[in-house]
Amino acid sequence: MAAHLNQGVAHNLGAGVDAHNDFGQQLDGGSGAGAKGGRHLAQSYDPGKASASETDVSSAAGSSAAHTGSRPSPPEPENRRARQWRRIVFWGKIGVTLLTLGLLYHSIFAAPDTAAAWRHLLSTTLSGAGRGPVLLALALVPANWGLEAWKWYRLARHLEPVTFGRSFRAVLVGLTLGFATPNRVGDYAGRIIELKSRRVSALGAVFLGRYCQLVATVLAGVAGLLYFLLKFYLKGYPAAGVGVATSALLLSGLVLVPLYRSRLLLAALGVWRPLRRFRPALAIMPTYPARALHAVLAISGLRYAVFCAQFMLLLTAYGVGGPLGPGLAAVAGTFFLKSLVPSLNALADVGVRELSATHLFGLLGQPALPVLSASLSLWVINIALPSAAGLLLVPGLRVLREKRAGK
Repeated sequence: MAAHLNQGVAHNLGAGVDAHNDFGQQLDGGSGAGAKGGRHLAQSYDPGKASASETDVSSAAGSSAAHTGSRPSPPEPENRRARQWRRIVFWGKIGVTLLTLGLLYHSIFAAPDTAAAWRHLLSTTLSGAGRGPVLLALALVPANWGLEAWKWYRLARHLEPVTFGRSFRAVLVGLTLGFATPNRVGDYAGRIIELKSRRVSALGAVFLGRYCQLVATVLAGVAGLLYFLLKFYLKGYPAAGVGVATSALLLSGLVLVPLYRSRLLLAALGVWRPLRRFRPALAIMPTYPARALHAVLAISGLRYAVFCAQFMLLLTAYGVGGPLGPGLAAVAGTFFLKSLVPSLNALADVGVRELSATHLFGLLGQPALPVLSASLSLWVINIALPSAAGLLLVPGLRVLREKRAGK
């Protein structure tokens, strides 16, 4: 189990985060599903691509080869392997998403009376005693994304002078652009558009913010899953329990190494040639002082606490009871398991979190349908509604870029 968790965190680190996966695709120019502004930025500031002068030189060489009648050289094997690997990863993510949704359907919706029970649950919750907790969860939405804007403000002002208002707008635009893009690469573009310079470094700043959120998710999630492992799976096996607990502590310590020893991360990227193209963007990480990293990590912890509070409020609204401690462990484990599985887009998040939540709360003796309803409601109020609000800001991006280009 510990080996599996290490593999999942390593995969999230290589792909960029939540923080379940996406950084390499943006540097390669995205997959074409993002917004126009996101594609433009990703392609313009790709540190892995050749510079303009190198492009001119290769064009001239190609023209000379055409005059001499020679054939163009075939693509390098490494480029072909990279494209094949990206294709395998893409279809693998689709397979994981479809498998998760299939398992969720089989475990929840296979019963013929589920739809009627769900309608009755929603009507009684929204019109009865559950209305108060739902409204409180909604009231925490501005706090959730306000903390994310504050985190981006602390990171972006290291690159150039910014205001909190610009940071909040960048977060909402990034959320909207990332709603339907693979691995939410539009989130990078939305934030970079708001900056006037140093946009390659801004990629590293976005990655740093998302990694800090991943750290909070891993630290809390490892503790939550450790509770379930010791309570339900390793009960009566004290030696195995000690080994798992030790592995959990090691994982919690290792996840902090790339944050506070980022030079080691850059050195590791230089060892493997396909990862070297990430180094120009991530080179900004060692320039952040420890005080700034402490602040960003603390903000990430506060935002994680808001997420947990919202989930617990929605669980209460739908009638999920039980002791507070095991409930928080189930919530933390749910968020952690979600972060281990990279998503194709925000819509693909629906399934992984719900399946994890129903399983963990099922171990606590809670019915699946109220847990599923709470988890889906959490996605609606925190992702779908803010993304719709961000649509109001997206049409102004072109005007904003034209004004800056005219200066």
